[in-house]
Amino acid sequence: MDKVFVQGLEVLTTIGVYEWEKGIRQKIRFDLEMGYDNRPAAAGDDISKALDYAALSSKVTAYAEQHQVELVETMAEQVASLILAEFPVLSVKVRLTKPAAVANAAGVGVEIERFTQRSLKAQSD
Repeated sequence: MDKVFVQGLEVLTTIGVYEWEKGIRQKIRFDLEMGYDNRPAAAGDDISKALDYAALSSKVTAYAEQHQVELVETMAEQVASLILAEFPVLSVKVRLTKPAAVANAAGVGVEIERFTQRSLKAQSD
């Protein structure tokens, strides 16, 4: 399967379990990888058949900025669901990093991968 990716998408949002975190905005970073058939776009050099990663990035940014959650796990799940629902992808991998959350670490976070039903069906055939 072909992959389209967005790397290092940084967003300021309210995220965290501690009371002091609920009153501030913190930077989180998304690395996104989508399963998408690039052949139709490439065959005709046709942008209308390509996955619009600019629109996808804007949608993820707006969502993360507007939704307050406590856990990076929750944000990753919500963003994966958003992408699968609103873009014609077969799968999505979301790596969400919260920089400076732990002293002496560049960042902490989660990575999840989710699939559409048609992708799961194709894999089982």
